[in-house]
Amino acid sequence: MTPTETLHQLDSAGLRHPKTITLAITGACNLACRHCWVEAGEAASPGHVPVRNLRRIIKEFAALGGDGLRLTGGEPLCHPFWLDLMQFSRSLRFRTLALQTNALLFTDEDVTALRDLDFPGLSIQISLDGATAAVHDLVRGSGAFAGTLAGIQKLEQAGLAGRISLFMTEMRHNLEEIPALLEFADSIGIGSFNSGTLVRRGRASEGSIVAPPDSLQYLGLLNRYDSDQRFRELYRKIGTVAAVEWRSDMSVRQECCSFIENPYITPTGRIYPCLLCHTDEFSVGALYEKGLAAALVEGVPLWSSLLRVSQERLESIAECRDCPGRTSCAGGCLGRAWAGSGNLYAADDRCGARRAVYSF
Repeated sequence: MTPTETLHQLDSAGLRHPKTITLAITGACNLACRHCWVEAGEAASPGHVPVRNLRRIIKEFAALGGDGLRLTGGEPLCHPFWLDLMQFSRSLRFRTLALQTNALLFTDEDVTALRDLDFPGLSIQISLDGATAAVHDLVRGSGAFAGTLAGIQKLEQAGLAGRISLFMTEMRHNLEEIPALLEFADSIGIGSFNSGTLVRRGRASEGSIVAPPDSLQYLGLLNRYDSDQRFRELYRKIGTVAAVEWRSDMSVRQECCSFIENPYITPTGRIYPCLLCHTDEFSVGALYEKGLAAALVEGVPLWSSLLRVSQERLESIAECRDCPGRTSCAGGCLGRAWAGSGNLYAADDRCGARRAVYSF
């Protein structure tokens, strides 16, 4: 089947073309973070995907008109050919190319190679879950904070600070770190700071030492935004935090889930229709044996069915009926709902926080 025929199958089902693929190139990791959704770095974790398989899928994605590629893991720097894959992907002229990493394993040679690769679409997405070792290492282990800062320093010294995008997982113990992290990022010229709420899945399932923030913490963050001019200026310059965005954008949501614009591929070769929607029932396996185009075509009936579920959620979720933000939230994220409850018709796991923000 030609790329044109594959994309026509998606069009016929009302599905979007894949725009940015998140490709997990290994299940290995040098850390064992308490909040890891995919539980990377364990003995049973998948190993490195053979580089020939990765190259073939990346090339096929480019032929389908793919716009961006995100390499992740596990920790992608554990894969012996991660840099080769970055260089190969750059040669295919993707508009954006991102590397998601904890930054601990960067060598001077790696950073020099990334500097040579530098182009406007390059993003080095580094996880930083606190502005101090005590906060960050609670989640990622002793010494992780120092190691990440050392990696960031290498990138800064190579002139790549502007290509760094810091990402923080919002948790009960670290939400108040956001202003300090913005200050840190701005002080060395980091390009952006983003955050996302912890999902109760994997190592962060019930009983874990880490937990999502509560509604009062989010309201406190909004109060800080309103009262602290410096925080507000830094946020507008480089920040994106969902709770702040919820309040600032109450427009009617025009569509539901954008399947399959941002698919996710696991190290075992399973493709999910969205970065967050990891439902095995609506996934396709054996991608590396079938090829990307064949897997996409096989997934069409599954994902068109899932799209209908997404469209039905607003009228099916009891919590939405009297919510002041119902038309802008529309039931929230289907993937997060599934991850938190195993129910596609459950409310987004941030429902309480969103309602509090909409009423603020």
